[in-house]
Amino acid sequence: MALSRRNLLKTLALAPLAAAPTLSQASPSPRENTRFKFSLNTSTIRGQKLSLPQIIELAAKAGYDGFEPWMMEIEAYLGEGKSVASLKKLASDAGLEFFDCIGFPTWMAQDAEKSKTGFSQMEKEMGILADLGCPRVAAPAIGTEAPLDLMQAGEKYKRLLDLGRKTGVMPQLEFWGAYPSFYHLGQAMMVAAVADDKDAKILADVYHLFRGGSGFEGMKLLDGQAIDIFHMNDVPAAIPRTEQQDKDRVMPGDGAAPMQELANTLKAKGGEIILSLELFNPTYYAMDAQVVVKEGLEKMKRFF
Repeated sequence: MALSRRNLLKTLALAPLAAAPTLSQASPSPRENTRFKFSLNTSTIRGQKLSLPQIIELAAKAGYDGFEPWMMEIEAYLGEGKSVASLKKLASDAGLEFFDCIGFPTWMAQDAEKSKTGFSQMEKEMGILADLGCPRVAAPAIGTEAPLDLMQAGEKYKRLLDLGRKTGVMPQLEFWGAYPSFYHLGQAMMVAAVADDKDAKILADVYHLFRGGSGFEGMKLLDGQAIDIFHMNDVPAAIPRTEQQDKDRVMPGDGAAPMQELANTLKAKGGEIILSLELFNPTYYAMDAQVVVKEGLEKMKRFF
């Protein structure tokens, strides 16, 4: 005979409590606090026209854990007849890590020939970075045009991740807030999701989150596994969002971004995140570079 609904409820109510999971079993284990490392992106003091050895010395003296050079600076150093090994030793002797490198290969371009050239360039640059002991490279959508097919972009990012595993230098998917084809955190999240790869990483930036209209709530959807590096800066309140440019970025905490809220979001992610100070402001270029890098580190540490 089939049980009536009333009898069924009675049966379930009388079932042994041991059959149900305890509170401790049902609750997820607490996430460890995020560990932060502090990095100097060399663009921050580009206007002072310093050499890489000088930048390394300044960053180490100020107390940074590592730095984030641009490929053109590495190429300029090598173009002087110096070796990859000597640059690696300079950083190592100073106690600095090569955290990441900024380059512009056109790997995501819709044009097949541009994309092919971009992959070749990326592989070459990854080889140099691998020899330097630099485990990451920024992978922006340079060379693309709007509208961008995010499904195809995700497939290309998957190929780039395969190349990263081959070379040992992993590409960090980067979006630019003022770039028409790839400007939003949501686009980066979709491309990373389409890649369907455990090594997919998104490189976000305070300025780009604001400038592209992403806002900051979306960062709560990414856990610590999705972020290796986060670019630190702030946005001025006096300039309308869509009129802001890279040169308008200011020190963390000196602008209108919800810096403490964002810091709390990053602190809750667990794992390790590198915070890299990336500025292009001519006001800072006119200052003593040592003052700029010291102030930048202090202002990041106010929130982290």
